[in-house]
Amino acid sequence: MSKITSFTGVLILCFSFFVHAQKKQAPKSDMGKITITNLGKTINTPFRDYAPVISADGLMMVFTSRRPVTEREINKKKPSMENIYVSYYDPKKKKWGEAKRLSESINQQGRHNSAIALSNDGQKMLLYRDDENGNGDIWESHLEGENWSVPNKLPEPINSNKDLESSASISPDGNTIYFVSNRKGSIGGRDIWMCRQDENGKWGSVENLGKDVNSIEDEEGVFIHPDGKTIYFSSKGHNSIGGYDLFKSVFENGKWSIPINLGAPINTAEDELYFVAAANGEVGYYASEKPGGTGERDIYQIKPIDKKKDKVPKLTLFTGIVIDKETSALLESEIEITDNEKNEIISKIKSNSATGKFLISLPSGKNYGINVKKNGYLFYSDNFIIPDTAAYKEIVKTVPLEKIKVGSKIILKNIFYDFDKSTLTPSSKSELERLVKLLSNNPTIKIELSSHTDNKGTDEYNMKLSQARAQSVVDYLISKNISKDRLIAKGYGESQPITTNETDEGRQMNRRTEFTILER
Repeated sequence: MSKITSFTGVLILCFSFFVHAQKKQAPKSDMGKITITNLGKTINTPFRDYAPVISADGLMMVFTSRRPVTEREINKKKPSMENIYVSYYDPKKKKWGEAKRLSESINQQGRHNSAIALSNDGQKMLLYRDDENGNGDIWESHLEGENWSVPNKLPEPINSNKDLESSASISPDGNTIYFVSNRKGSIGGRDIWMCRQDENGKWGSVENLGKDVNSIEDEEGVFIHPDGKTIYFSSKGHNSIGGYDLFKSVFENGKWSIPINLGAPINTAEDELYFVAAANGEVGYYASEKPGGTGERDIYQIKPIDKKKDKVPKLTLFTGIVIDKETSALLESEIEITDNEKNEIISKIKSNSATGKFLISLPSGKNYGINVKKNGYLFYSDNFIIPDTAAYKEIVKTVPLEKIKVGSKIILKNIFYDFDKSTLTPSSKSELERLVKLLSNNPTIKIELSSHTDNKGTDEYNMKLSQARAQSVVDYLISKNISKDRLIAKGYGESQPITTNETDEGRQMNRRTEFTILER
């Protein structure tokens, strides 16, 4: 070979490398300054660790690993089949604890078991299991106290007989599942689909998210944020810079926006998969095979430091525990979340039977009623009116439930009146019906319905208004066949404040309707 031929070959090789490098150049992330950190040896191993899913508060992580399990695998340093592990974040130490393998009820022997979704409260998990044909389906398990239940396979049309369902995510209200499948009707190979559950628990028909989201290539690892309108996913299409890149799309004005590449340094020339984010939008996690990791594929933390208002998730995270008011014993209870404007139950969850903990994600833009109930106790109600423009907020409460007995009292926070009037608004209906049900189920109790005001206006006016408001509630109950002999309406005006009247918040708390048991 001549020197000229050799030199030309070098030029061609250099030019080819330059063009290839240009194609792999990632757009810069629009998330501001970003730090990407390997989660280290408490999570990652020399083997494949991937598919992280987290609770909305970012304190619980479930993920998949191929690390050795049996003595033979450990001795030979041989990867195991896929197994599911859990780790908990310590806010004081600011690090993840040692990962532990979940029980055999979850990690079935002889099969690949992979965590693919976790509900916002961490009480429900979706997992992938392969079948004998090389395809796989989506299964569901619930956290009962400290133990996960034996998984049940989700029905058709979410799972299909001959196709692959490989990843999924659960909407904040728990009624919609977004999932990836290569079934008939896909635009590319694997597409993102969705399926809704009705109030009776029946799954409807599946819907493809459409060509704006799904490309002619594969999509994978879908995640719906706790704000209920932002999805993150990986795709080989949409002009990705590597194999799989991470993208996001927002549901606005009735359709999904054109996906945005999350950019460098999040995306590289390698595969980036299974992105999830905490409700506050400040911390995310994903799996990558980038150089310098602990193993073949590792889990990384992403920390955007961008505090721009338009980047902050618009939702309220309501968390806490449910206890017996007298004994402080931790209680398992049913929790209903209601859209007060529509008088529709949006979601039903349970507080954990072992810890009493609950977590509810409330996307902005609704008037929410919260109802916590347990047999033998008065229900607890709370109300959150969250405007469309409301940014991220966390509310932590201990919810005390009172046993049904003489003297027990609750504030009915979802009873509303027209301004400066005694007329009940339509958004009060759900709370009123709960009251009807409680009285119907306990036919011997006699109650006082009391109404209270703040200190604005004269004493005489406030007393008259509060009496009329209490009577409005009693009249509603009588219209629902509750005997008037069991009901007393009492207005207290401004005479019994529960907090200061010097602030708007205090005055709002003092304007209230209460329910007290007089006889049982």
